[in-house]
Amino acid sequence: MKKFDIMTPIGIVAGIIAIMFAILNNAGPSGVAYFIHISSVLIVIGGLVGAIMINFSLAEVKLVPKVLREAFREAQQDLPTLIDTFVDLSTKARREGLLALEVSLEEVDDPFIRKGVLLAVDGIEPDIIKDIMMAEVVATEERHRKGRLIIEKCGEYAPAWGMIGTLIGLVLMLQNLNDPATLGPNMAIALITTLYGTLLANLVFIPMASKLANKTEEEVFVKQIIVEGVIGVQSGQNPKILEEKLSAFLPETSKQRDIEESEGVAVDGA
Repeated sequence: MKKFDIMTPIGIVAGIIAIMFAILNNAGPSGVAYFIHISSVLIVIGGLVGAIMINFSLAEVKLVPKVLREAFREAQQDLPTLIDTFVDLSTKARREGLLALEVSLEEVDDPFIRKGVLLAVDGIEPDIIKDIMMAEVVATEERHRKGRLIIEKCGEYAPAWGMIGTLIGLVLMLQNLNDPATLGPNMAIALITTLYGTLLANLVFIPMASKLANKTEEEVFVKQIIVEGVIGVQSGQNPKILEEKLSAFLPETSKQRDIEESEGVAVDGA
């Protein structure tokens, strides 16, 4: 289950506020108008869209909205709960056999877990199960990489198109050298295009691409835990041993919290 990741919009808004504050602090409210130029926006956005359409196929470009949505969504994966799920499955498998796990899967929402356990129930060898599940992990990673690549390319192209807009502005400015009064305003307009391209790259596209890469790493990490859990259940590992094995994947903060909770329960029981 995924929920809205509020950190992405907060980061973008915080960056815009910082820039606006700097403008207002130095030029006042009227200075904001100096940084609004429609032609510069058209050059950067239009050039960016054109470059992306040349670089990628139509099917890949259609994935952009979906990829962007992922930057605003946060996967909810409780690792201790995930480990408890496999401990329960392992306990039931040892008591009632692997075939009894089909009923337990009705309470499991994760399709990757369901797939792995069903392979185990079907009697597939552990090595083959691991190969099948890891193939899906690799495919997921590659699929995410391709979607993220478009955002990364936007981060590369945006500053370049900003510079192209600046060059266009400079060419137009040099046509009016006979009027010194227009040089300053024309130079400012020329530089605004570079500002737009650099701002889009460093405040939106590059950070989003990095966040998507982090999300992919987290998802792959969780899937690796699931693979180990499925193999443990299929091979009939002792639930306690399986729990200790999977707990090695937990961050130190979670381990410490579990120890403190266990100690608290022991004290209450005493």
